[in-house]
Amino acid sequence: MEGTEMDYIHDLRKIIGPRKIILNCAGALIIRDGKILFQRRTDNGRWGLIGGLLEMNETYEQAALREIREETGLEVRLDSFLGIFHNHNMVWSNGDAAHVLSAMFTAGIVSGEPRIDAESYELRFFEKDQIPELFAEDHIAALDAYFRGVRYPLLQENVYTGRR
Repeated sequence: MEGTEMDYIHDLRKIIGPRKIILNCAGALIIRDGKILFQRRTDNGRWGLIGGLLEMNETYEQAALREIREETGLEVRLDSFLGIFHNHNMVWSNGDAAHVLSAMFTAGIVSGEPRIDAESYELRFFEKDQIPELFAEDHIAALDAYFRGVRYPLLQENVYTGRR
């Protein structure tokens, strides 16, 4: 694979500047003992769920597992699909804008203990009534769906349309 997803976004931004683009992301509500894992991010100092951008040719499931491993050191199993959630007006501190689409899952820990990486100041499990204010609309919507009992089964295989 040539470069990373951030190289791709950086190259795209050189051409279009801060104009709004569509970004595909994946992440999960990582559940342990009824609590959900959150990260306090280094880019904005605010709390959010674990996840990030898809890389080229990666499925949502693969991206969620990779992002969780990179950002927390955890190996997890994806248990259910919550849905695709939108953040129509994400703007970063440098002025870059995006419409973010996030495929969100529920996940359980298979092995490891949470450890921070360069993207996080802190990782912490919170009970429902202790969840901090979140920075992203898509994260808020995913939590709402989770607490309303929304769960969809995971696909057993990926479905492709058209030619490969």
